[in-house]
Amino acid sequence: MNLYNNSSKMFFFFMLMFSTLISISSNSWIGCWIGLEINLLSFIPLISNSTNLLATEASLKYFLTQSIASINFLFSILSKMILLKNFEMNYFLSIMINSSMLMKMGSAPFHFWFPNIVEGLSWFNNFILMTWQKITPMIILSYYINKNFIFIIIILNIIIGALGGLNQTSLRKLMAFSSINNLGWMLSSILISENMWMFYLIMYSFLISIMCLFFYMLNMFYINQLFINNMNSLIKINLLINFMSLGGLPPFIGFFPKWIIMNFMINNQLYLLIFIMIMMSLIILFFYIRIIYSTFMFNYLKMKWFKIFINNKKFSLINMFSFFSLTGMIFNSFFF
Repeated sequence: MNLYNNSSKMFFFFMLMFSTLISISSNSWIGCWIGLEINLLSFIPLISNSTNLLATEASLKYFLTQSIASINFLFSILSKMILLKNFEMNYFLSIMINSSMLMKMGSAPFHFWFPNIVEGLSWFNNFILMTWQKITPMIILSYYINKNFIFIIIILNIIIGALGGLNQTSLRKLMAFSSINNLGWMLSSILISENMWMFYLIMYSFLISIMCLFFYMLNMFYINQLFINNMNSLIKINLLINFMSLGGLPPFIGFFPKWIIMNFMINNQLYLLIFIMIMMSLIILFFYIRIIYSTFMFNYLKMKWFKIFINNKKFSLINMFSFFSLTGMIFNSFFF
């Protein structure tokens, strides 16, 4: 999708950005809900594509799930206005509001729509769905968070994100499960503080943007394409660095936000939770390493029909990002 050549898509893209600002700067629940609705209606034209049936199906599925979550949210906030005094009802409504926001983000156990929709989108749309679309629900969630409920959700996210990605051959689904796992870390960071969450989100967006740009440039959608294509060894090394950083391996920058979260969790005696999170991160690293191992080991012929959108400017950008991924941790150690 080329935004620059298409004025209507550009308009919807700006509406998408604007709707998030409406939601997060609103001082009433209804204002938040209106922002969410504008967000939904501006994202659908971006993802629907008349030539691609998968994209059309994805936009319809996205519309249905988001509508259900919105109805749930609207029902909860109206009930909250009516039944303000009742404590038990308030507890139940906090779970309802949290659930509708989690459904909007594609969090487990409401995650079933997420990998299916991701499969039908381009890499650019995937990047928006995995980063920008999580901002509004997360901030609304932080207004009325139910800690006991969120702890269960964090564990579910971490486990489902790790185990779901094990038998995937599609890179988009793999990134979707990786996103679900990172959502667990993000929810635990929002329990610490909003600044911590913002830092984690910026770091995660940075890493996901590199991966999406990479796969877009190499025109990759499935794992086997990575070793059909006889790539330049520098591209392979960049892929290694960015995958390891996304997995959260120590010398890379992706480990830094996870390290801070681990510190906070250990200080607050949440030993079991952090143990589960670290164990599941190892599983995620396992399937990232499996992809990289295959990419390094197999060196097949270059196919004639293989189209790669790589140019020097984009490639130098990727090199710069990879350098930052590699050296960022050293600078952070000084600051920390």
